[in-house]
Amino acid sequence: MIKRFPEIPPVHLENICRILGEETTGARIGQHLDSCGLTDTTNESTKWRRLSGIFSELQKTHRCSNHLCRFIKAMLPPTNYIGRRELFEEIRSDLNQNLVFCGIEYREDGEFHKITPAKTLSEAERRFETLIKKLKGRTMHPEILKYCKTELLQDNYFHAVFEANKGLAQRIRILSGCEGDGAKLVDAAFSVRSPHLAFNTLQTETEQSEHKGLAQLLKGCFTAIRNPLAHEPKLLWQGSEDAVDYLTLLSLMRRKLDLAVVIPRI
Repeated sequence: MIKRFPEIPPVHLENICRILGEETTGARIGQHLDSCGLTDTTNESTKWRRLSGIFSELQKTHRCSNHLCRFIKAMLPPTNYIGRRELFEEIRSDLNQNLVFCGIEYREDGEFHKITPAKTLSEAERRFETLIKKLKGRTMHPEILKYCKTELLQDNYFHAVFEANKGLAQRIRILSGCEGDGAKLVDAAFSVRSPHLAFNTLQTETEQSEHKGLAQLLKGCFTAIRNPLAHEPKLLWQGSEDAVDYLTLLSLMRRKLDLAVVIPRI
């Protein structure tokens, strides 16, 4: 008798499709779909959107996640990761963090099994451990690390980065006394003509260029990392790898802020 695996809620299905899209190419997605006897009618070009559209419709029609499970088995067989066991376990762990709340687990033998659905954040804690492993070796500002807590990672990595970015803006407000957010806040706080904060003495053209460059980096942080509830992220997120890089950038900017000089107002 064929096992019927339960439907996967949209938020977890999207996360799974992002993970799968990160690991393969568009051409290979087509090959794996063909091997599973599945047809793509989504007309989507983005990999994860394409997968999400396909398997959302299949779940609606068949009321199960069997087609997705079969696709994952075709795409991620353990034999493809000989000599790359660590990568396989990382992908499997990311998938299971979403599947576990549905009562499904993808095991190291390349098979899916029904399990008791999780009701705790233990899987989010494992995700936290994965992120910390990737941050190991990078000198992270302590104010950034506090946003890598379990409760921030239980939904997605973007949430942790977004909160860290909000903390960066708040720090600028506290130091400068300026109001606002994003680029307007940076322009007000780091104006070369009448700065509230300065990254150096601003005495030479080189120092002014450095000051302007760091201010532009701050603007870039606020532009690229936007409120996920109000805007779709402008950049395609690649799971924990992008999270680590963004957190590293935010850590750099926090360290630069620690060294910034507050300019007394006359």
